[in-house]
Amino acid sequence: MQDQHAELDWRPGDVPVSRRFEDPYFSLDDGLAETGHVFLDGNDLPERFCDGFRVSELGFGTGLNMLATAEAWAACGAPGTLHLTSFEAYPISADDMARALAVFPQFGARAARLVGGWREGRTRIDLGDGARLEVIVGDARRTLPEWPERADAWFLDGFSPARNPELWGPELMAAVAAHTAPCGTASSYSAAGHVRRGLADAGFDVTRVPGHGRKRHMTRARMPQ
Repeated sequence: MQDQHAELDWRPGDVPVSRRFEDPYFSLDDGLAETGHVFLDGNDLPERFCDGFRVSELGFGTGLNMLATAEAWAACGAPGTLHLTSFEAYPISADDMARALAVFPQFGARAARLVGGWREGRTRIDLGDGARLEVIVGDARRTLPEWPERADAWFLDGFSPARNPELWGPELMAAVAAHTAPCGTASSYSAAGHVRRGLADAGFDVTRVPGHGRKRHMTRARMPQ
């Protein structure tokens, strides 16, 4: 399934930290709350959900964002299928995924589906209630341009731009824009100037709004019709 594995350290509370990028996989100030504020609220979800809605993500990490999105989909009772696609260069092991997600017991059977499929080496996993996940392993600078779909909402969740600049460059932001549906959206915990400029140059209307926890600001973007 993967050529390069992530190597992790752990902070108190079982927060995983990338050794490669020296950055945590999710916020130290409640990772699930960050997902809700930055990525769900930041893309006007679940209000926009409909059959066939497509969410894509740069940086799969522990799978927390995709699980939270599948849970929101199930809770809102939208009919049909939710398509989830995540791009990840350095996948974590199933054991590390299980340890990280155990902090969020509310995901229960859905997390078990994800971890079980991941342990079997699958990159297409049914998360239940019509939510279908695909993880595309490899450098997103190569894999995203080859992706044939367009997303209705993007979660830009790579490690810090200062530590993982490859996932925030203008070429990749242009590829995100090229794979965004009309009126599609994107959001990120980062409000770095060059990230916002990259999105704006790619065609998004970009705004800076209040962030989560210790982050004063975050980014929201919308593609014109």
